[in-house]
Amino acid sequence: MKNIQSVRGMNDLLPDQIVGWHRVEAVLRDITQKYGYQEIRTPMVEKTALFTQSIGDQTDIVEKEMYTFRDAGEESLTLRPESTASTVRACIQHGLIHNRQIRLWYMGPMFRRERPQRGRYRQFHQFGVEALGWPGPDIDSEIIRIGERIWRELEINGLTLEINTLGSERSRTAYRQALTDFLTEKRDQLDEVSLRRLHTNPLRILDNKNLQIQEILKDAPVLHNFMLSDERKHFESLCSSLDRSDITYQINPKLVRGLDYYSGTVFEWKTDQLGAQSAICAGGRYDKLIENRGGRDTPAVGFAMGLERLIELVTLQGEPVEIQSIHAYMIDLTDSFEITTQIAEKLRDQGLNVVEHCGKGKLKNQLKKADQSGALLALIRGQDEADSGIIQLKHLREEKPQFNVPVEDIVGQCLKTLTS
Repeated sequence: MKNIQSVRGMNDLLPDQIVGWHRVEAVLRDITQKYGYQEIRTPMVEKTALFTQSIGDQTDIVEKEMYTFRDAGEESLTLRPESTASTVRACIQHGLIHNRQIRLWYMGPMFRRERPQRGRYRQFHQFGVEALGWPGPDIDSEIIRIGERIWRELEINGLTLEINTLGSERSRTAYRQALTDFLTEKRDQLDEVSLRRLHTNPLRILDNKNLQIQEILKDAPVLHNFMLSDERKHFESLCSSLDRSDITYQINPKLVRGLDYYSGTVFEWKTDQLGAQSAICAGGRYDKLIENRGGRDTPAVGFAMGLERLIELVTLQGEPVEIQSIHAYMIDLTDSFEITTQIAEKLRDQGLNVVEHCGKGKLKNQLKKADQSGALLALIRGQDEADSGIIQLKHLREEKPQFNVPVEDIVGQCLKTLTS
C-alpha cells in the first residue's frame, strides 16, 4: 500500500520545531496582555459570502486562493483565508461592539491555495490584533507600537516600516476616477493584470511590481492631493506620535494593501531576509467594514502576521531557543513501580518536569534513555534500594557523585539539588 503524504503546502510541525513556536507564541500572548487585548477564537469554516463581500471579489484571495466547497446542505462554505472578517462577524453576531469599544487578538490556522514558497504555505498560521470602536490616530499609533514591541522582544532586526493613508471613501472615489482617467490614456502600455484592474480596482495597480508599470505611475495623480483636511491631520498626528516613540518609518504613497476593506491608515513591515515576499506584518484601518456587514458604524484598525515567516525570521537572527528542561528521569528496576510513580507525581506537584521510564530494560539502557531525554537528574530504584527504603540520585549533566536518599526525603532533596 502506498504511503499517504501530507497535502502540498500543508506541513506537519514536529516536536523539535514546536519549541520555537512556543517561545514566539508566549511573547505574542504576553505583549497583547500588556496592552489590554483579549483573545478571540473563531471557526475555521465560514459562509463563503463573508469573505467575498468583505475582502472583495476582485482580490487574488477570492478570485484564486480560497478553499470553497458545498456541504451536504448545499451551502457554500470556505476555509477562512484571513481572520479580520471572521472577527468582525463574531463581534456583530454576539454584540461585542454594541455601545462599546473592544481590543482583540487571535492566533490560528488560515488557508489559501497559493503556490507554496519560502515561509508561505496553503495552511499557514496567523497572529493578529484588532481594535474596534476608536476613530483617532492614537489607536493607530498603539497598533503599530505593538508590532514594534514584538520585534524588540523577539530581537528581530533589519525591518522597515512603510505607512500610508488611503483617506475616506469620498477622497478615494475622487482619486480613483482621476487615476482611472490617467491610466486609460496609457492603456496600451499596461500589462494584463493592470488592464483587468483598471475599471474594477485601479488602486491595486499602484502596488504592481512590474517595473514598466511603476515607471508609468511616476507621473500619476497622488491620493494625498485629494484628501480632506481632517484626513491629512489624522495621518500627520499618527506620524508625529511615531516620531515621539522613536519608531522609524517611510511614507509610501503607493502602499494600498490587497484587501478591499482598508481605508485610512495602512502599513507594512518589510524584510529582505525572506526572499521575494518582503511583507512580514501588515494592516490598517477598515472603518466601514462593520457597517457594511450589517453592524453599526464602527471605526476599526488592526494588523496580521504569518507565524511561519515570523518564526523563520527569529531563527535567522541566530538567537538560541531555550528548551524547557526535564528535571528528573525515574528508573524503577523492580516489579512494583507504584513508589516511583508516587514520587514522580509529588515532584510534579512542586513544579518539576519528570519523565518515568516505562517498560523493562537493563539499567545501562535506561540510563542511556535518561541521558537522551536531557534530564538533569536520574532517580534510580533497584531491588536493593527498595529493600532499604532509599532512592539513588544521579547527576546527568554534572560530574558529581551519586548518593542515596531516603524515600521520604527524595522530593525535598531533588528541589535542594536543583536550586543549589
